[in-house]
Amino acid sequence: MACFDIAIVGGGISGVGIAQYAAAAGYSTLLVEKGEIGGQTSANSSKLIHGGLRYLETGQINLVRKSLLERRHLLDLAPTLVKAVPFYIPVYDNSQRSPLTIRAGLSLYALLSQFDPLGQFVSLPAVHWHRLTGLKLIGLKAVFQYWDAQTDDKLLTQAVARSAQALGAEVYADAELVALTHRREGCELSFNHRGETHKAEAKLVINAAGPWVNTVLSKVLPPLAGVELDWVQGAHVLLDIPAPDGILYLESCFDKRVIFVMPWYGQTLVGTTETELASLDKPPEATESEINYLLGIYKHYFPLAPEFDALKAKISQTFCGIRVLPKQNSQAFERPRDTLMQTSISHPRILSLYGGKLTTFRSTSAEVLEWIEKAIGKRVSIADVNKLTLS
Repeated sequence: MACFDIAIVGGGISGVGIAQYAAAAGYSTLLVEKGEIGGQTSANSSKLIHGGLRYLETGQINLVRKSLLERRHLLDLAPTLVKAVPFYIPVYDNSQRSPLTIRAGLSLYALLSQFDPLGQFVSLPAVHWHRLTGLKLIGLKAVFQYWDAQTDDKLLTQAVARSAQALGAEVYADAELVALTHRREGCELSFNHRGETHKAEAKLVINAAGPWVNTVLSKVLPPLAGVELDWVQGAHVLLDIPAPDGILYLESCFDKRVIFVMPWYGQTLVGTTETELASLDKPPEATESEINYLLGIYKHYFPLAPEFDALKAKISQTFCGIRVLPKQNSQAFERPRDTLMQTSISHPRILSLYGGKLTTFRSTSAEVLEWIEKAIGKRVSIADVNKLTLS
């Protein structure tokens, strides 16, 4: 039976990030993913590496600061995968957020970016508003331009997985966990990989299965309860319409949420929604109401777009990511987006991750690494993750 210091269940961005950090720190590392690496939630995000400007409204200052720092790191470490992109915020007569509010938010955003050149923002003169092709100009009071970044989320996840493998981590895709037994001296796990059952021992197990985190816990012996959570679906529609030059950050005309209209491989991507799911019994799929919601907002801001039925015919793809949020009575839009790390006195060798953001996977990995070091001691480091480029 193969023996490892660390076993990770889940090959999304969090799992592969932890694998990279652990392997670089000298720990023997195993990762098992039931499907394709980066093929689930990490392939169906809004494709943004950003500080989370809207999180300022809910007071998540530390998350924004951390996210902006990680944005800079990823721009430096993955220059072919993470690109700076201009964002535009149009403000209208009937917008819920006034120009003064937007300016104040962007000023704080710039301050939290700690003098990063991307922290700069401007108020776009009215003579240049026509650059935002097709955008509704009636009632437009101001347009602010700031900077964040965009990535191909799946390619980024797979690049991190390759880095982890290059550092010695063993990564198994199409490998479904069958059982996980927690013992005083370590854990034993079995998983099916391409028709064969494999067994391994690990001193510690990190449950990074994303929306399926509690499904993994249901396979643990002795039994281990998970944290109560909500699954929140974020739907996107890709329109066969020429891509905008930058990313538009738009208030919903239906509620207080915001959506993005962005370029994606030459087409226009519109997202996202927040729809609570009762179960994960079937693959996530954009609902009719979600599609109508996104297209309604797009049509509101781009009145020259085709009429609704013709616009719907322009949909070349829809996809959905699943967020894991702590169960609360508040709206999904208002809930904290940082990562919750959960362990228990009865199962001290298993750490489960709930939630998190694509942008902050490296800081999450660093926090998990601290837990690993405290639990089983340090190893001889073989690489500095802050110098490992991703491509």
